[in-house]
Amino acid sequence: MKRHGLLIIDDEKEILRSLTLTFADDYEVFTASSGVEALALLEREDIALVIADQRMPEMTGVEFLTKTLQINPRIIRIILTGYTDTTALVQAINQGHIYQYITKPWDRQELRVIVRRALENYDLALENQRLLEELQVANERLKNENAFLRQEIDKDLHDVEIIGKSVAMHRVFELVNRVIDTSVTVLLTGETGTGKTLLARYIHHHSPRQNRLFIEQNCGTIPGELLESELFGHKRGSFTGAAQDRKGLFEAADGGTLFLDEVSEMSPTLQVKLLQVLQEGRFRRVGDNEYRQVDVRIIAATNHDLSSEISKGRFRSDLYYRLNVFPIHIPPLREHLEDIPLLAEHCLRKHRFKLRKQVTGFSQEALQDLCRYDFPGNVRELENLIERALLLSYGALIEAGDWLPVAPVKADHLSKLDQFERAEILRLLETHQGNLHRVAEELGVSRTTVWRRIKQYGLQPDQDSAISK
Repeated sequence: MKRHGLLIIDDEKEILRSLTLTFADDYEVFTASSGVEALALLEREDIALVIADQRMPEMTGVEFLTKTLQINPRIIRIILTGYTDTTALVQAINQGHIYQYITKPWDRQELRVIVRRALENYDLALENQRLLEELQVANERLKNENAFLRQEIDKDLHDVEIIGKSVAMHRVFELVNRVIDTSVTVLLTGETGTGKTLLARYIHHHSPRQNRLFIEQNCGTIPGELLESELFGHKRGSFTGAAQDRKGLFEAADGGTLFLDEVSEMSPTLQVKLLQVLQEGRFRRVGDNEYRQVDVRIIAATNHDLSSEISKGRFRSDLYYRLNVFPIHIPPLREHLEDIPLLAEHCLRKHRFKLRKQVTGFSQEALQDLCRYDFPGNVRELENLIERALLLSYGALIEAGDWLPVAPVKADHLSKLDQFERAEILRLLETHQGNLHRVAEELGVSRTTVWRRIKQYGLQPDQDSAISK
């Protein structure tokens, strides 16, 4: 460990020798017989503490110590004086920022203790300064990161679009437009993957609360006791691991929107607390007796039939009526297949830049295949499919291939055109004894497309067995 540098200034050589012997074993000692010489030393040496005599020719100790402030204001300053001139000492302490004055003659051991403690303060001040600088850097980095995250959140919210021209989606748009400018509680229902989270973001971003936080919480991913703390916060010591007071999501979202996905998964205890917030706008943290008032818009979502959950005793009817103030049902994709081309183009634009692909669209065959698929995973499955297709594509267009869905379409979902195509493929298979090459030639499509149509239309195994590729 590097030793501290001490600078001793006195015009008497005996005093310099005596003080050098006192401190040489513990510190790196520098000496000077005048203020001018000492200032030059300060410019080139790393000095932590200065001991200066008050009475010196050309420059007094106070004058010297005052000048050291310009060179290194952190240096510890001690002044030696053989006089008891109170006025001079006060002046020295005020002007030279003196740590301590010592009268002559001094006690050597006492002086060693004074210097050791002074340097401990010096080290502490340096450490505090270092920590302060690190904290300032960390705060600046956090500020920049928060600004970046806020930009990303804003960008994500600005990019939110509800896609669709079908009658089913127009009904959704009409309902959204009626509720978007209000603070009314909204209940979004629909199958998994239909876009409930996207719709909740859209409502928030176009509402009067758009400049406040939008916070999402999936109620089915956290155990009940932890979810209560997550939503409402807790007091220090309220349970094992609660080392300090913690703010919950309701307080964090004050003035904004809280989106509670899979709300049907809430425990009965949490349902009561949520009901109180909806009724009174207030709640209590876990382990706290104090009520806290909040102004939060609730958007809830579920893929369950809450009426059925109520009849089974798993969901409170009074909470259901509070949540169901303005219900919006999002239809599954199979009920508005005509929106698939628009949705597919949107997903393509969304992911091609991220994946650095130059794909501009879909081939007619690929788009037809997408429009014939049932999509049990709804829009989420479509988006995942497009992303995978982008990764596997090589040309300017996404082509039909084995990576596209080939699940059989139910008979009642087949259009007249599909039924005609199915019948025609069966006829040609029989005519050409299952030769796909000949069937493809007559249909004017690739052999792969014929094979995929056979699987998609759910042809019987005994018919499949006769097919030759």
